[in-house]
Amino acid sequence: MKQEDKEEKGKRKSAAREVMDWIIYIGIVLLLSWLIITFVGVRTVVDGRSMEPTLHDGNNLIVDKLSYRFRDPKRYEIIVFPYKYEENTYYIKRIIGLPGETVQVKDGEVYIDGELLGEDYGAEPMEDAGIAAEPIQLGDDEYFVLGDNRNHSSDSRDASVGVLKREDLIGRAWIRIYPFDEMGFVVHE
Repeated sequence: MKQEDKEEKGKRKSAAREVMDWIIYIGIVLLLSWLIITFVGVRTVVDGRSMEPTLHDGNNLIVDKLSYRFRDPKRYEIIVFPYKYEENTYYIKRIIGLPGETVQVKDGEVYIDGELLGEDYGAEPMEDAGIAAEPIQLGDDEYFVLGDNRNHSSDSRDASVGVLKREDLIGRAWIRIYPFDEMGFVVHE
């Protein structure tokens, strides 16, 4: 075999090896991306005014899907969950009522187990108590959620949303990535 033939064969092997290395690299990146999106975090976009002034229409967030595998959701955390009547539609709200509690909205204020909650996320008193006009007893795995812009929010007061089961919670808002001048961790309390 001539020297030129050996060099040509070596170049073909080198090119094939480089192509195979790229295929493996791309495969690993795709696998890691899938694992992160499935188990760790996912990007979502706020659509609407229901969480103002905390979050605004068009804010891009990373949702932490991992925390709730190791601990229970806490009061005041901002969570994402699917809207059960429209495919590929997700809501973002704040947890107000925890499992086992009784939630009621009276005179525009939230009461937990008969006591005024005294939180100030709602910019103004609620005009419509919805289904929470009567006390709602939450089950062992149920949560009551409200938007911060209470009079412009479809939340647990609305029968189409209602109380959420633990399994419905995709995760909690973690980091705002857009707009860039508001980039940073989402403050829950």
